[in-house]
Amino acid sequence: MEQLTLPPRDRTATAPLPAEAPLEMPVQSLDRYDRARRRRLRGETPARLARLVLGLTALALTAWLVRQMWLVLSVGGMTSVEQVMLVLFVINIAWVAFGAVSPLIGFLLGPGRRAGGEGPPRSRTALLMPTYNEDPAPVLGAACAMLRDIHARGAGGAFDLFILSDTTRPDVWLDEQALIDAARGDPDIGPHVFYRHRGRNARRKAGNIADWVERWGGAYPFMLVLDADSLMEADCIIELARRMEADETLGILQTSPQLIGGATPLARVQQFASRVYGPVLSRGLRAWFGNAGNYWGHNAIIRTRAFADCGGLPELPGKPPFGGLILSHDFVEAALIRRGGYAVRMADDLPGSYEHAPPNLIELAGRDRRWCQGNLQHARLLGTAGLHPLSRLHLFMGVMSYLASPLWLLFLLAGMSLALHAYLVPPDYFLDQWSLFPDWPRIDPERAMLLFGICMLVLYLPKLLGVATFLRERAAHGVRGTVFLGLIAEILLSALVAPIMMMAQSSAIAQILTGRDSGWAAQARDADRVPLPLLWRFHRRHVLAGIVLAVAAGAISWRLLAWMSPALLGLVLAVPLSSFMGSARAGRRMARLGLLVTPEERTPPALAAAAEREAEWLRAHAEPPADIACLLADPAALARHLAWLDPPTSRRRGEPDAALASALLKLADGFGPDALDPRESFAVLCSPPTLAGLAPKRGRRPGAGGGR
Repeated sequence: MEQLTLPPRDRTATAPLPAEAPLEMPVQSLDRYDRARRRRLRGETPARLARLVLGLTALALTAWLVRQMWLVLSVGGMTSVEQVMLVLFVINIAWVAFGAVSPLIGFLLGPGRRAGGEGPPRSRTALLMPTYNEDPAPVLGAACAMLRDIHARGAGGAFDLFILSDTTRPDVWLDEQALIDAARGDPDIGPHVFYRHRGRNARRKAGNIADWVERWGGAYPFMLVLDADSLMEADCIIELARRMEADETLGILQTSPQLIGGATPLARVQQFASRVYGPVLSRGLRAWFGNAGNYWGHNAIIRTRAFADCGGLPELPGKPPFGGLILSHDFVEAALIRRGGYAVRMADDLPGSYEHAPPNLIELAGRDRRWCQGNLQHARLLGTAGLHPLSRLHLFMGVMSYLASPLWLLFLLAGMSLALHAYLVPPDYFLDQWSLFPDWPRIDPERAMLLFGICMLVLYLPKLLGVATFLRERAAHGVRGTVFLGLIAEILLSALVAPIMMMAQSSAIAQILTGRDSGWAAQARDADRVPLPLLWRFHRRHVLAGIVLAVAAGAISWRLLAWMSPALLGLVLAVPLSSFMGSARAGRRMARLGLLVTPEERTPPALAAAAEREAEWLRAHAEPPADIACLLADPAALARHLAWLDPPTSRRRGEPDAALASALLKLADGFGPDALDPRESFAVLCSPPTLAGLAPKRGRRPGAGGGR
């Protein structure tokens, strides 16, 4: 058992950080691994049985559906287009069948363990909340609410909070400092709130976490990784720590976060699906994951030593998008920790783990673009030495989750090509060999309709199982009457959005294959109205594709147009549909009508309201400088800023910095700080000598530069 050991804290330091407790984090090799180093984990018999059932059932279902498709297409022989359709169908339906059988296993197994331990954990846990150009008030408000909830449960001494900032926007950075200063003044939780801002955000989020591990990880046996929109109740956090203490082989314990706070129809659709279908999906995953589960990058607790010993990520040879940094690092970190002999499991039975959904289609597609690049990059990692077979499967599933979109698009185009061929090419009534009857391409229409219905049933089986499971929950009381309306609304809206996302993902894959990097942009989390010109710029290709496909289908046959209309409608109406899906006003109307309502919406978690109150209190008590000029005019804020700069992540002496050089040139030419662009302002804020030179001398008024 890892005992509670308070890290020594330097009371004389002004920086809001404890004394460092370094932990070495070596970079792992992807080409070599000594299997003799790995311990064997026991207790895998139920998971192996679930894997066997999953594999055989999915294989049998796929084989039967492929057989039916072959019978549909092989009437009178198969053309080359029909052969291509059959191959695409095999790949696509295998993916759908696998996705349907997994929740079926979860439905049959039912809920897992729920009983928890007693008393506070004896080991220290660090709550790590990375942030990058986020509005600091809601981020810190949620973090403080979690910490205060833990304190109220009597476990406050075992948990510390670290806000790990990679922010590059000067105004956001100054806001962060002021709000952290206010939070640290709280007598209950203030001593447990720490803040580190990196002057250089090397290796993005993975580098942010690794920097903490290498400098403070030695003082904390466990770290609970959060996202900027994460919210976790104290009972969930404390129980995660207890389970880590109780099992020294456990490396990662991943919760199953629920989506809350959705204001727009798009967010409400995702929120409804997460709450109603999510539990049965998570149970199925937990059943066959066993000790070789996955990590989703947030709302999970990790054994710090295991992460340090096994999770150091190398850079891939070559340039982005397939080389350089490993973007979807969470999957890879889970695979490496499992390779090291630690279990990676799901705690789907623990309630109280939450996050938020993207508010509009543009933000959803932008986030999806980054995930797409990271997941396709996993194709290079499938051959990593020493990985558990399920870890390789997780990486492959990440790749396939995005390749499925262009594969379905190709299947759709192959079907149109087949119809066009039948329309333009006359049948060959008399073959070269003697025959009494003519011959022409044919399909079995009755079997085709039956196959379509069965495929739709397989596709929607997880949703139906989710509804059946949800209706048995005690928490569903009060919303049971609206759940079927919500199911219909979710299916209809998701069907309209699906072709847009299919086109967006197919376009993203094309961009990645041609070498375009996704970059690293801050996420938009608020339900702001998206301007019409922006909607048109983003969706014009979708609208054009929908019109072209509709005209082509109509020219071939009105029956084909009618058959394809559900997919084409979402593309043709992409702009108004996207406007509706991203509208907070439309979301409020749906809530009043009782559509897509969840129990957590009817009775919101108390922690969510507490987070809002904390954010409002911090805004009211913090006094952030508006810009560099205001910072220079405020001696206390300037002293705080200089004391809180992080030397290990700052520019080295003599190291060139183009943005700082440009800023110094402007300042030397007589311009004030207000003339600097954001990159130049950030460079100045990172440079103590420059700030010291700009600061007004005692007894003198500050120079030009203005403020607001």
